[in-house]
Amino acid sequence: MRRNELDYILGTMLDSQKEVSDLNITVDKPLQVESTGQLVPASIEPPIERLTPYQTETIALNLIGGNRRLTEDLLQTGSCDSSYSLVGKARFRVNIFSQRGNYSVVLRKLNTRIPTLADLKLPDIFKKVAMEKTGLILVTGATGSGKSTTLAALLNEINETKSIHIITLEDPVEFIHPQKKATFNQREMGTDFNSFATGLRAALRQAPKVILVGEMRDRETVEIGLSAAETGHLVLSTLHTIDAGQTVNRILGLFEQEEQKQIRLRLADTLRWVVSQRLAPKVNGGRQALLEIMGSNLRIKDSITYGESEGKTFYEIIEASYTFGWRTFDQACLDAYELDQITEETALAYCSKRGPTGRLIDNVKKKRGQSTTTLTDLQMAGGDPASKRAEEAKKAAESGGKPPPPAFTLKLK
Repeated sequence: MRRNELDYILGTMLDSQKEVSDLNITVDKPLQVESTGQLVPASIEPPIERLTPYQTETIALNLIGGNRRLTEDLLQTGSCDSSYSLVGKARFRVNIFSQRGNYSVVLRKLNTRIPTLADLKLPDIFKKVAMEKTGLILVTGATGSGKSTTLAALLNEINETKSIHIITLEDPVEFIHPQKKATFNQREMGTDFNSFATGLRAALRQAPKVILVGEMRDRETVEIGLSAAETGHLVLSTLHTIDAGQTVNRILGLFEQEEQKQIRLRLADTLRWVVSQRLAPKVNGGRQALLEIMGSNLRIKDSITYGESEGKTFYEIIEASYTFGWRTFDQACLDAYELDQITEETALAYCSKRGPTGRLIDNVKKKRGQSTTTLTDLQMAGGDPASKRAEEAKKAAESGGKPPPPAFTLKLK
């Protein structure tokens, strides 16, 4: 397969739907694209109803392009990560992996345009986040929840306001930042460095003010990241955790029990912000970013240092700091529901605590004059007894008969 043939296949897949986020190439399935969260077949000429193992392997090997490191990773670990450029159209983050003896490929489309905070409609608190000079900022969430996009917007804000040196360590480089006010050096794992830990260790000797680490994957990377934050750098990174509380616990869980006290103190001193993301389907199509935002104050530092306790959980502290721009996922879901961005079902599906969120949604519906229950026209089995007795008494009076007995009688001794 020649490069122009591969480009034709990828370009056709990309044009087959609007808002394509991923290209999926799997044995026994047609070529598929993910659009607004759903996988749909991509039409191509000549048509491919089911991909064969030979076809997926051919595409995978062409994407690797003879790169020795990627080939070794694929054979030794069962997967490899790389990037691919479709000239004039798009760039992709590529993951090739083996499954049941065959190769599958997933290509994540990368935006070529650098997003701004305004483009993403991020809360005003993000301008305060971008003003930090030292410490650790973490953006967390599941794969595909928009972590890289949020970090790119934060770096763009810094790029437009500060004349400083910024180093990014990525796998692969996703957003290519132009040289504006800041000076960017963007390094790609496998090409420019071997692992995040080695790249981060080297970055400390390259005089940056801001360091972006693609992902905190292991204990060594976290430890060096904490050291960098302690020595006057601003470190931005991602973790695959579902909320702010789990983020803190995941970092602590990477270290041995005897190290916990020291790590808690270091993390309490360096952690500045944790932003957790979930992408929910919008009412009119597309996806809405729901954000949990946790900053740093004395209560947060106390909970990190000594652990959570009743009245001092991260959730409760964030909830109480809503007026300062912080928010829990429950508050984010409620805000999105009030603005008619998501449905009630979506809000309940993406919140953290369904019971309290459901009650808050009911309050919003009451203010709007909407019903808070689907149960209507309720009545007791056999009708209303009082009405029945009244009807019987009326009939008895009309006919001169004896009225019915009362519903109950009280006997006194």
